[in-house]
Amino acid sequence: MTDQTALVLAALADPTRREIFERVASRSRAVGELASELPVSRPAVSQHLRVLAEAGLVTARADGTRRVYELDPQGLAGLRDYLDGFWSRSLAAFAKAAGRASTIHDKEQR
Repeated sequence: MTDQTALVLAALADPTRREIFERVASRSRAVGELASELPVSRPAVSQHLRVLAEAGLVTARADGTRRVYELDPQGLAGLRDYLDGFWSRSLAAFAKAAGRASTIHDKEQR
């Protein structure tokens, strides 16, 4: 696991941060909007967004006096690669098990 993947997993481990991430993933949002939707303070939302940004999951852009956050698709690439590794190993293990079952079945048919 890379350091970046570890940062992403740690960032998403917190339920409030994960909720903020999911809301930002659905559409761009400002800190105040997120704070009004969640049972946490505006400073807490800002802290959570900072962690998400440090993990590379969100980016911020200025919109007048507001900071608007949006999903950073590049930030998910490392996590996806990490999870895809598990998927690939699972498929390989399944194929191997299916091959053994087929061999046993063939021997029983003889």
